[in-house]
Amino acid sequence: MTAQIAHTNGIEICYEIFGEDHAEPMVLIMGLGAQMIHWDDEFCRELAGRGFRVIRFDNRDIGKSSRMSGGKRLSLVELLKLRFLRIPVAAPYKLRDMAVDTIGLMDHLRVRSAHIVGASMGGMIAQEIAITFPERVRSMTSIMSTTGNPKVPPPTREAAAVLMAPPPATREEYLARFAQTWKILRAGSFPEDEALDPARAARTWERGLNPPGVGRQLRAILASGSRKERLRQVKAPTLVIHGTVDPLVRPEGGKDTAASISGAKLLMIEGMGHALPIRMWPQVIGAIDEHAKDAAAKAA
Repeated sequence: MTAQIAHTNGIEICYEIFGEDHAEPMVLIMGLGAQMIHWDDEFCRELAGRGFRVIRFDNRDIGKSSRMSGGKRLSLVELLKLRFLRIPVAAPYKLRDMAVDTIGLMDHLRVRSAHIVGASMGGMIAQEIAITFPERVRSMTSIMSTTGNPKVPPPTREAAAVLMAPPPATREEYLARFAQTWKILRAGSFPEDEALDPARAARTWERGLNPPGVGRQLRAILASGSRKERLRQVKAPTLVIHGTVDPLVRPEGGKDTAASISGAKLLMIEGMGHALPIRMWPQVIGAIDEHAKDAAAKAA
């Protein structure tokens, strides 16, 4: 279906749905600064083809969803205070607010509960939903994400530089930056994806960028602290997927997530970085599908 707007939680959320109305609902939550189209169209169609009603959306402050205000550009001083002195970063909103956005979208769509799948920051939001709104979660899949535990190793210097780089000023600069960024985050050679990068970048640019919004989302992550202890409350069947060479959210982040949730399954994908390359789709989609259907069968 074409993109639509839900008015919820005092903001507008842009969303799209793949699959049949009667199918098991599955909500996909994307990561920091990433529009919903980073859940590739064909990735969503493949999940829908396995019997799910797949709902993807732009988080607040990105894509076609509402743009917020406040929050100056994150400074190195703030990051150092957070890392060494544990002084929290100030933020206009936190991950819990983004979790409430997701629940509001589900309410708008009259989805009482769903399989929640989150990537990177989206995994953090999924964890917050599983903690705070357990009755809304049929199963959770946390992909290339972490608990917020400060003991997890930080990003590599190269990956951290991607986060802190100033926004591109022109379309040409953005297209070049897009290719460079994903080369670093994929942490390997993936010709199928590299061939699609120009079209993906152009589509993202055309939908509209919001650099201050990316900064606010980053503040939301850093201001939300660790979920590690609260994750022990999670009862939803949980699958954790992580790449063995992730340079941004290190593999220890996925391992820490799985270790923090009772009964969680951990799938480490060899050679996968901080991305969902086409080559890994059969493994990733297969695992999500199997996990969600197993959870549904046990709940029946």
